[in-house]
Amino acid sequence: MLREHELVVGARVVVRHRLADGSASDALGELVAAGEAELVVATRRGEVRVRRADVLAAKAVPPPPRRRGAAHEAVGVDELEAVVAEHWRPDERVDLGGWRLRAAGGFTGRANSALAIGSPGVPLDGAVAAVEDFYDRRGLPPRVAVPHPAGAPLDSPAVAGELAARGWAVDTPTLVLTAALRALPAAADAPLPAGCSVASTPEPDEEWLAHYRYRGTTAVPPAGRRVLVSADEQVFVRVLDGDATVAVARGSLSPGWVGLTAVEVAPSHRRRGLAHRLLAEVADFGRARGAVSACLQVAEANTGARALYAAAGFSVHHAYHYRVRPGS
Repeated sequence: MLREHELVVGARVVVRHRLADGSASDALGELVAAGEAELVVATRRGEVRVRRADVLAAKAVPPPPRRRGAAHEAVGVDELEAVVAEHWRPDERVDLGGWRLRAAGGFTGRANSALAIGSPGVPLDGAVAAVEDFYDRRGLPPRVAVPHPAGAPLDSPAVAGELAARGWAVDTPTLVLTAALRALPAAADAPLPAGCSVASTPEPDEEWLAHYRYRGTTAVPPAGRRVLVSADEQVFVRVLDGDATVAVARGSLSPGWVGLTAVEVAPSHRRRGLAHRLLAEVADFGRARGAVSACLQVAEANTGARALYAAAGFSVHHAYHYRVRPGS
């Protein structure tokens, strides 16, 4: 099967293709070019060029493990950041070496920051200048997302130290949590209060959007609506009390992973197990599509949400924070 939408330059893919003798072979590695005539895959043994006419099947695959353990624990920090980024894609992306400069009309930090993973391919002062130029041209505040081991000093990554020296402020320290999908609760194990039910759609309807809080409001801009449906596949879950929506969440999919975002429960219905049920619905969505791991991002200061996710089976994988240019 040729999954054309997964053949994104920079993704890790496997391409099964026909050889001259009629046999087949797999090219596994980073997709470095995807033209109309051929695909180019950078494998461990070098670049493999595959004519489109010889492709038998092609799809994206999860990143390789960096250490021993279950998939959700073995993946490296940069590799997991690349996974998470595929669940919340921006309108624009420009790569600077391994860094990803992202813009989506200002909707969320995740879609409007430079993700500093790997090397930018240029000295740090040149990378910072490129980031500033990218966001200044779009009328957006220059912002860099800096991943790092949980508990490490915020200035420990080289890029963070460089930005700190320039006076860039720390914004929104965040934890990235992961879990083995098989260990998460199923909807059948998360009963709802009497009178409540669940509705799920592949796109956010007006009821879902009306209960999603973006910067404290329910006014989701057009760029936000595009970002919400930017993953390979997503599900929008609502819990209803009678006819009234009282809780929402979004599940999203990338190869091997399901992501949980946009969890909101009405104040009148908190501490009744609704967030637990939302998580279970998203876990079922991922399991039904072959995912084996789950991920989410939670503000470090949100102790209530962290306790909920820990009780469900999530653990901290790493952390990140934003650096924002002074005066932005």
